[in-house]
Amino acid sequence: MMAPLLIFQITDLHIFAEPGKTMAGVNTEHYFHQILKYANEKHGRADLTLVTGDLAQEPCHQSYQRIYAELEKYKTRTICLPGNHDDMEEMHKVINGNLINCNKLIQFKYWQIISLNSKKLGSEGGYLAAEELDFLTNTLKNSPDLSTVIAVHHHPLPTNSVWMDTMMIENSNELFLTLKQYPHVKVITCGHIHQQLEINKDNKLILGTPSTCFQFKPLCLDYTIDEMEPAYRTMELYPDGRFRTKLYRVPLEIIDAVIFK
Repeated sequence: MMAPLLIFQITDLHIFAEPGKTMAGVNTEHYFHQILKYANEKHGRADLTLVTGDLAQEPCHQSYQRIYAELEKYKTRTICLPGNHDDMEEMHKVINGNLINCNKLIQFKYWQIISLNSKKLGSEGGYLAAEELDFLTNTLKNSPDLSTVIAVHHHPLPTNSVWMDTMMIENSNELFLTLKQYPHVKVITCGHIHQQLEINKDNKLILGTPSTCFQFKPLCLDYTIDEMEPAYRTMELYPDGRFRTKLYRVPLEIIDAVIFK
């Protein structure tokens, strides 16, 4: 039997222009390095790493260059998509290699991964522009035999955290109306929410993945930091269209041990 494709999803790195800066008490760059290292040591090299937005907290050449350099160490095909904090022009300029880039589509023998841009200029919230929905529709029409994962930064369904849900994809109803026509779409995975989410809708699994740095407490009226550990997600994609996914929390003592060594 063919081995499944292995995908790592990491998200919401929030890297600063200079290394060592902290946010919510967390050295975001150090956490990013350690989570990526932990995932590769635990599972071996993935077939694809998905970085689902908010790569930078201070989006500039320096922050994206260091992100690119760290990803490059693992020699893994990697797709990066923008979040509300990212500068798309600078991100596409720097993260633009053969192996690591911001491409919107990657196709394997039995599966494809479609990346959508939900960044809305001048807003923390998400929106799928007409060209994004057109790209999605055309890609799905042209590849009916490929099981599909859709990756996007903002969440398309409510988390039931009032403050967070003011920032979900505004026109997610259009997304789901489109997807009803395409049963080969199996999974939508997002970042942005800094917490875990798993919901079934219209025979598709909607996933939210925690951040590599700090987390938001679920079911809150206002912005609230959680004490949960950072995390990454794995997805195993099988030739017959089946998939498995698992969330891995990385213990803080593993991350902090390197700082204080």
